[in-house]
Amino acid sequence: MITRRNSKVLLLASLLAGSFFLPGAAANAGNDTPASDATAPQAGDSKITPKFGGSRSSLYFKRTWGIDIVGVHPVSSGQMLAFRYRVLDETKAKALFEKTVKPYLIDEATGTRLAVPSMENVGDLRQDVTPESDRIYYMIFGNPGKLVKSGSRVSIVIGNFHIDGLIVD
Repeated sequence: MITRRNSKVLLLASLLAGSFFLPGAAANAGNDTPASDATAPQAGDSKITPKFGGSRSSLYFKRTWGIDIVGVHPVSSGQMLAFRYRVLDETKAKALFEKTVKPYLIDEATGTRLAVPSMENVGDLRQDVTPESDRIYYMIFGNPGKLVKSGSRVSIVIGNFHIDGLIVD
């Protein structure tokens, strides 16, 4: 018997396995507004946005946001991009799971902003659960027309969380 939860999981799995074109994702991406300063773990740290690519910036995200960046990977034949991160401190990482915050991915070369698509029966393609330590979480960003390709440099913005210089694998 297929329950409602199982049908959501099956729908999400089929979405990620197939090649879907999401024409509304890029158009709606510009309508997202960053959240207020209340989501930042510390008032002084919300303005710092180090470039990613070294142990120093990795240490910044571990100490300030309680996460370790796994990376950005194309999924669904490149029609979507998955941002993955490991939670190290669930209290600090809680700001990334805030349901009211609209995350987006920016292609640094073109300035294109990609949003997290929302599916009718599944909802947003991001996890908005209570974070647990030593678990990997993800957000899926629509990439209509494969605008962002492997090797591109991207930025991720989730409220006051901002990371530049991630390279799509």
